[in-house]
Amino acid sequence: MRTFSLKFLWLAVLIGSSTSLVAQTEPIDSQRIVVGAAQLEKILPLLRDKQVALVVNPSSRVGNVHLVDTLFALNQCIVRIFAPEHGFRGEGEAGELIRDGQDTRTGIPIISLYGKKKKPAHEDLAGIDLVVFDIQDVGARFYTYISTLHYILDACAEAGKAVLILDRPNPNGHYCDGPVLNMQLTSFVGVAPLPIVHGCTVGELARLFTGEHWIVPPQPGFSLQVIPCKNYTHLTPYDLPVPPSPNLPNMRAVLLYPDLCLFEGTTVSIGRGTNTPFQILGHPEITSDAFTFVPRSTAAAKHPPQEGWICKGYDLRTIPMDSLRAQKQIDLHWLLCFYQEFPNKADFFLKTSFFDLLAGTKSLRLQIESGQTEEQIRASWQADLTAFRAIREKYLLYP
Repeated sequence: MRTFSLKFLWLAVLIGSSTSLVAQTEPIDSQRIVVGAAQLEKILPLLRDKQVALVVNPSSRVGNVHLVDTLFALNQCIVRIFAPEHGFRGEGEAGELIRDGQDTRTGIPIISLYGKKKKPAHEDLAGIDLVVFDIQDVGARFYTYISTLHYILDACAEAGKAVLILDRPNPNGHYCDGPVLNMQLTSFVGVAPLPIVHGCTVGELARLFTGEHWIVPPQPGFSLQVIPCKNYTHLTPYDLPVPPSPNLPNMRAVLLYPDLCLFEGTTVSIGRGTNTPFQILGHPEITSDAFTFVPRSTAAAKHPPQEGWICKGYDLRTIPMDSLRAQKQIDLHWLLCFYQEFPNKADFFLKTSFFDLLAGTKSLRLQIESGQTEEQIRASWQADLTAFRAIREKYLLYP
């Protein structure tokens, strides 16, 4: 029998999370951040007598305990797990298809949302009363967990199912920046008209998607509820206790991610296949050799760009962490600098047009190719960014 006492579980959770939920430089006191998933006193009454599906991944933890394991130990009726990119317990690399299956620890069926389909089918939601979403986001439009969120809301609106968001802080939630998505370039790395850095938590995004009618018209039975974080503001520094995906192993990578992910649409390596992904930049054809690295096949990047070649470029680990957080805007310097240094500019951007999908616009690539300055490029997206900020303001849960 699964007979954890609630008192014992709370003790285990508190011990496991006492030093991991906030940066070690911050005092551990009553003002610490408490994520939505840690508020069992609010969650359990909402799950009572309901058949529940969970949208979770390795970040869905409180301390050292996964949300699935916590709720399973409390005899909650978890009948289905939906797994996004990288899988439920983190078994997949970026872009690798995730298969349906069964959780070996609990026996709960797993349905992939990063395989044949990215949106739950109507039959996947059959018999479900409530869908709970608990995934750590990093605040960039092209990070696919928020695309999964959008599809979950769409599917539940169509099927008339209730959705509960267990909110978590956004480590890049202290600013908004970048071009707003042109909806003609909609893809899984851009499902809604957001700027590259949207400045919202997952809970705030869910409210925005629903409130602005960016999902399908809801059927009777659909509802959205968010359990907000406690003691969090958009200016509160937050160190993620669990890497949100295999190639974002630390806070430096998380903070640099909005700057460097655009390179995924180019021939430049951003360190996939090394121990420092999203913290270094390089390419074999760059002339400077002050810093070099060689991408290799790894569990997190089985066939990384420029695999086996000596890449010359830049080590961004030298940038102070305080400077990265204080910047409060996308740093286009590296992108413009690399393009200028690249000898064969016709081969810089991938022919797949993936750069345009990541940018959410064709304009950024054309501006770079035409030699526009960073100031000129930034000026071109300010009107749309100002309009988005006004929309965002209506759905904020935190100051």
